[in-house]
Amino acid sequence: MFHFLLTEPIHEAGVKILEAEGHVRLAQGTDEASLIAELQDIDGVILRARGRMTRRVLESAPRLKVIGRHGVGVDNVDLEAATELGIQVVNTPHAVTEGVVEHTIGLMLDVAKRITYADRRLRAGDWDVRYRLSGRELRGRALGVIGFGRIGRRVAQACHYGFEMPILYTDVVPAPDLEQALGARRVPLDDLLREAEVITVHVPLLPETHHLLGEREFRLMRREALFINCARGPVVDERALYRALAEGWIAGAGIDVFEEEPTPADNPLLQLENIVVTPHTATATEEALLNMALVAKDVVRVLKGEKPEYPVNHLR
Repeated sequence: MFHFLLTEPIHEAGVKILEAEGHVRLAQGTDEASLIAELQDIDGVILRARGRMTRRVLESAPRLKVIGRHGVGVDNVDLEAATELGIQVVNTPHAVTEGVVEHTIGLMLDVAKRITYADRRLRAGDWDVRYRLSGRELRGRALGVIGFGRIGRRVAQACHYGFEMPILYTDVVPAPDLEQALGARRVPLDDLLREAEVITVHVPLLPETHHLLGEREFRLMRREALFINCARGPVVDERALYRALAEGWIAGAGIDVFEEEPTPADNPLLQLENIVVTPHTATATEEALLNMALVAKDVVRVLKGEKPEYPVNHLR
């Protein structure tokens, strides 16, 4: 019988898969000390957003054989340490794509049409806001996609076919298929920031993408630019983003992720009127939550000595 730890609750479909193979426990805490205490008898863990599998945590988990990442990003797992210790890491690369794509476009529309702002004003009794408020249409506006992986490509397709938006993208890997299909142009980051009217970020959090967008980059953007981040909070320097919005370097932003999560209630970004914020909920759809929980299948496969479907690290 295997012993499993959930750092946060997951969809019951995933729990049932684990319960069929052993005992499932929900962690009482996700700080480093708590995880070390929790993992002493654990064979497999399913990790959501909270908690970090640091080298110290992994070295203190004598039975741990597999970490299932409930989602795509593995920036909260020390992959080098896991590989050295023979711990398999798996994730769910396809589970969140459509949820994040739709959330990204939802934020674009909200910011462009000022929907949330109008909602707040109307609830405050200000019907006349309709005479002072003007949004903008997305149709025909240049979209800049930073990171042209699975999600970035789908955002580009949806915006191109749905709103006839010209596509600019920057990525270390070219996408000749979509360049042909969409007329997309691969350009350096600085050129994208200067040209695009709507900019959306879809890069993983790596050392080289930490604060990829700071004061210099926001100053390159057009004053009418709209900025969307549904990737990872630390990709953006929040202080620079605040200044860009507060001082009018850019027109607006839609943000789902923050440098510190949960973000503090006194985060200055939350006081601005030209930003729409959500609490890291781009993946919080019924479909995505179910599919992410099915990482349990790979966790069980590894513990049974079988090859996982979606390995992140490659063990010898």
